[in-house]
Amino acid sequence: MGMPVMTDEEQRFLEKSVLPLDAAPIHVKTTGGGPRTSVLRNPNMEKLQKGYLFPEISIKHEAHLKKYPDAKVISLGIGDTTEPIPSVITSAMAEYVLALSTPEGYQGYGPEQGQMNLRKVIAEKVYPAMGIKESEVFISDGAQCDIARLQTLFGPNVTIAVQDPTFPGYVDNGVIVGQTGSADEAGKYAGIAYMRCAPENHFFPDLSRVPHTDVIFFCSPNNPTGHAASAAQLRELVDFARRNGSIIVFDTAYAWYVSEAGDGEGKKPRSIYEVPGAREVAIEISSFSKFAGFTGVRLGWAVVPDELRYADGSPVARDFDRIVCTCFNGASSVAQAGGLACLSTEEGRDAVRRVVGVYKDNARVLVDTFASLGKEVYGGTDSPYVWVRFPGRRSWDVFAEILEKTHVITVPGSGFGPGGEGFIRVSAFNSRDRVLEAAARLKKFLA
Repeated sequence: MGMPVMTDEEQRFLEKSVLPLDAAPIHVKTTGGGPRTSVLRNPNMEKLQKGYLFPEISIKHEAHLKKYPDAKVISLGIGDTTEPIPSVITSAMAEYVLALSTPEGYQGYGPEQGQMNLRKVIAEKVYPAMGIKESEVFISDGAQCDIARLQTLFGPNVTIAVQDPTFPGYVDNGVIVGQTGSADEAGKYAGIAYMRCAPENHFFPDLSRVPHTDVIFFCSPNNPTGHAASAAQLRELVDFARRNGSIIVFDTAYAWYVSEAGDGEGKKPRSIYEVPGAREVAIEISSFSKFAGFTGVRLGWAVVPDELRYADGSPVARDFDRIVCTCFNGASSVAQAGGLACLSTEEGRDAVRRVVGVYKDNARVLVDTFASLGKEVYGGTDSPYVWVRFPGRRSWDVFAEILEKTHVITVPGSGFGPGGEGFIRVSAFNSRDRVLEAAARLKKFLA
C-alpha cells in the first residue's frame, strides 16, 4: 500500500505548522508582568457583555456583606431552591449509593443517553398520550448544559430568535459558538431576532413582526416574566415554525408550576407536544432542579422526536445522540436514581408537588406585597418568579437601591435582555419566614 497523498490545503498547513530543525526557539511572551502564549483568544468570547448575570450578582452580594458584615441578607435573586429534597427521593439515592459498595450493586459507566428505566418513566409520566418514546428522551445534567450542547449541535451558521426578556443562557451560548455579531449600546446582538414579550402584548410576541430564523428559543413559563403561554399561543408558535421551517427549542424547566385551571385554547400546556404538529418542529428541554430541588444534584432531560429533520432529511436526533456521546459521559447514576424516585410512584410525585406548593405560596406573598404598594406586578401564578416594573428607572439602579436599603437581593431585569430594562425579578425560592421578612422590609422601604 502506498503513502496517502496530501491535498494542497493539507500541504500548506503542514508547511506553516512544522518548524525546521534549525529554527530559533519560540519564546513565551510576557505582558503585564506575566507570561502569555501565542494562542489567539476565541474572538467570540470578546463579544460577551461583562460577566454572566448570576455570578455578577454574587459578586455584588459579597461586596455588600463586606460593607455590612452584620446585615442579615435575604436572597430573592438567583433561582436556587431552598426546601429539603423529600426523603422518599433521597432514600432511593442513598439505597443506590450503598449498593455500589457491593459486587451485585456496583455499576460503572452507564449509557450516555441515560438509564432506560428513567427515560421510560419520563416518557410515560411527563408526556402521557403525547406519543413520546423513551428512545427520544436524553437524560442530562440539567437544562442549561443541554442548551450548550444544542448550540454546539446547531453550530455557527444558524440564525436564532429569543424572547425578550429571557434566560441569558440562550443568547450567551449563541455568542460563544459564533452565531452573532457584536452587541449594540442597548445590549442587542447583531444576528439575533429579539421577540418582544411585554405587558403590552401579554408577554407573547407578535410573530408577524418576527423575521425568519433557523432556531427559536422559547421558555414557558418564562424566566423571568413568569408568563405561561396558552394553548392558542403555542399553536400559533408551532404553526409559525412549520411555515418557516424553523426548529423550536422549548424550555419547560418551570412546567410543574403551571396551574391546572383553564381548558381549550385558554389552557396553559406544560409541554409543547400537547400542540399538534410540534413533533415535527420542536425539541423540548427540562430539568429536575426547580420542582425536585435538584439544583445541586444536577439532572435534566431533552426530547428530540424522530420526526424532527434537517433540510436534507437527516434526523436531528441522530446528530444530537452523537453530540451527547462525544461531549458527555452521562448523568450521574445516583442522580438518576433520585429522578426515578420523583416520577415512578405517586408518593414521589406528591412529594415534589408539595415542594412546588411551598414556592407557589411564597410567590403569592410577594405578588400581594408589591400589589399592595401599587406596583405593576406580573408572574407568580404559574411560576416561582415575580416580575415588577419600576417605570423610568434603570434595573441595576433599582437592584442596588433595594439591596442597600433592605438587604434583599433581587435580579435586575436588564440582565435578561433589553426588554427587561425597568423591571426587577423577585424569586420565591426561600423559606417562608425569610420571604415574609423580605416582604416586610420591602413594604417599609417602598411605601
